[in-house]
Amino acid sequence: MARKDNAAEAANPGRLKQIALTYKMTRKADNKIGLVLAGVFIITFGVLLGIGFVIGHPIYLGVLGLLLAFLATAIIFGRRAERAAFGQMEGQPGAAAAVLDNVGRGWTTTPAVAMNRSQDVVHRAVGKAGIVLVAEGNPNRVKSLLAAEKKKMNRIVADVPVHDVVVGDGEGQVPLKKLRTTMLKFPRVLTGPQVTTTNDRLRALGDLMSNMPLPKGPMPKGMRMPKGGPKAR
Repeated sequence: MARKDNAAEAANPGRLKQIALTYKMTRKADNKIGLVLAGVFIITFGVLLGIGFVIGHPIYLGVLGLLLAFLATAIIFGRRAERAAFGQMEGQPGAAAAVLDNVGRGWTTTPAVAMNRSQDVVHRAVGKAGIVLVAEGNPNRVKSLLAAEKKKMNRIVADVPVHDVVVGDGEGQVPLKKLRTTMLKFPRVLTGPQVTTTNDRLRALGDLMSNMPLPKGPMPKGMRMPKGGPKAR
């Protein structure tokens, strides 16, 4: 019991420190966060306390109002902190991969499965909705990346649906802050074992590609095969 109490005491300062750090980071992008949270807390508590005086139960409604005020403040803080985080990440390379890592349980994310010289990139997520290819970069250039990757997925796992998403603020694109919601809206068509099988097949493909003895890209001029290499039969 003593060890559990010590662990809980050690964890609490860590949580409080994390909350304080999150608040400081949020305040940089949202300087009204303090006033908003104070307003939510005071209004929620004040309304319930007022109702308590009206119906003759100020203590009961006061305690309930205090709890609901903390809950409402925490919810608003979480949403505004998330919005501030998305605002800071937007436009940064790999931002979509960071969002995909936090979509939720049941999703496996593989960042940068395809990339071009302009640093446009395609990430892959696998879940019960199937395979979702998420592209970041110039919308005109990523079309070819998505098409090639989608063709590869259809060839390897033809029985699994493949969705594609382009992150951005243009027409037909999905804003970064709505990427998680978009992922969760895809219909779930696979079972848990099917998701595992799909991940295994894609992982085996990745291992096969990484273990190929040939160098990536064109062979440099003047380079010769080593003498100990395979001989023609």
